[in-house]
Amino acid sequence: MFRVAVVLALLAVAPATASADWLITPFLGTAFGGETTLLALDNGAGQKKLTFGVGGMLLSDNILGIEGSIGHTPKFFQGRSAAGLIQTSRVTTLTGSVVIAAPLAVTRESLRPYIVGGLGLMQARASDKAGIFPIEKDFLVVDLGGGAIGLLSPRTGVQFEIRHFKAASGADGPLAREGLSRLSFWRASVGLVLRY
Repeated sequence: MFRVAVVLALLAVAPATASADWLITPFLGTAFGGETTLLALDNGAGQKKLTFGVGGMLLSDNILGIEGSIGHTPKFFQGRSAAGLIQTSRVTTLTGSVVIAAPLAVTRESLRPYIVGGLGLMQARASDKAGIFPIEKDFLVVDLGGGAIGLLSPRTGVQFEIRHFKAASGADGPLAREGLSRLSFWRASVGLVLRY
């Protein structure tokens, strides 16, 4: 609750008179460095996986902005083992975040670095071939990261970002190992920025 209160307070103090841009960003990237206490038979959570999604950001000329993002990583729990015990799997995140960016007065229209953090939901799903150990979990998730936006024209640009997602709710799995989080991973992505 404290984190939610801090986020709401930051949003409340955002200057109402500053101009702002809507930035819609479809992205493509890699999920990596995954850890989980969930029973995933193929142990593929730590391997690199293709991830994609879209984000929408309202970014002021000053330092504050807000962002909503949805990301999807298919085959998250599937490993490269010959056994192939996991038949299908995925992890999907839906987050709302506060953005703190370098002010436009400093960066002008060049590369604009930012940090981002927030809360949301993470859904993990997996089914094995025998149907004995399915994963059907929904978590509260905390995300934190940073990146940069570079405009190539008045209406388009690119975004580079790295972000960490960590489950902040739910029980540990039956074979939990000490020191591992319930479910966490990193996401590195590149996106096409459409500015409105």
